[in-house]
Amino acid sequence: MGTCAELCVICVLCGFSAIALSGQMEPDYDTLIAHKGECIDAPENTLPAFNMAVERGFGFECDIYYSKDGRVFTSHDHDMARLTDGANTNKFADVEWEEISRLNVGGHGQWKGSRFDGTRPALLEEVLALARDNRMIYIDVKTGPEIVPHIKAVFAAQEKATPKNALFISFEKETCKAIKEQMGDYRVLWISNSKHWETPNFPPVMAAEVIAVLRETGADGVDFHYLPDVVTAEMVSSVCDAGYEFHVWTIDNLADAKEAFRRGVQSVTTNYAEKMLKAYKASKEKQ
Repeated sequence: MGTCAELCVICVLCGFSAIALSGQMEPDYDTLIAHKGECIDAPENTLPAFNMAVERGFGFECDIYYSKDGRVFTSHDHDMARLTDGANTNKFADVEWEEISRLNVGGHGQWKGSRFDGTRPALLEEVLALARDNRMIYIDVKTGPEIVPHIKAVFAAQEKATPKNALFISFEKETCKAIKEQMGDYRVLWISNSKHWETPNFPPVMAAEVIAVLRETGADGVDFHYLPDVVTAEMVSSVCDAGYEFHVWTIDNLADAKEAFRRGVQSVTTNYAEKMLKAYKASKEKQ
């Protein structure tokens, strides 16, 4: 296990930029991760949103499920309810891809009637075709470990996605374990909430708890919900000094993102990647 400084060197090699000498990261094309693609300007978890992130120069995050016939595709939800305004409540695991492919993600909500009308969920193989070195795709696995053989098969049938440009994240501890066991070349981040929301008074998640889970699962680091009073420099340092990475989600304002990087995090997932980077560059020019 390495020190924080050693982990910064590793992150540079894996595609994350760093400020010289200090090793501190900063907002940049490879440290800001576009949440569900550029989901402010295109429907979430669709090829238009992912392509927009790529065209603008960013890595991106996507959420995945699998269908009854084993196709792996992008969706944040576990069923069809939201995307059909409640008309179809089938769980994705109970229906085949042919039915899922008819979902009109681009005709839902704010996108209805837009140029994205008719856009369907993306297959994982279509997402991986966008992979390129020095920009990471964060693949958020929303299910239990039963999906991992399906993911592995998709990866085996393509060549663009590699451990240098793709990693996995998941709330599910058993899923993290399974990915490390079956796809050990790829980095895995355990996703953690910032507080124990199920517990009275919502006590914060502590560094020692994070480290214990990372040791249990074999994960390479944590992707932590960012609350400034929880994600302190001391917490980040404790996790990094134990030999693990520390990333955060979801920050949508520049001040919090800059502070998170000052505290030692290695990437920030955001809904406003392009807007945030432009604001950061503008602030640097004024200095």
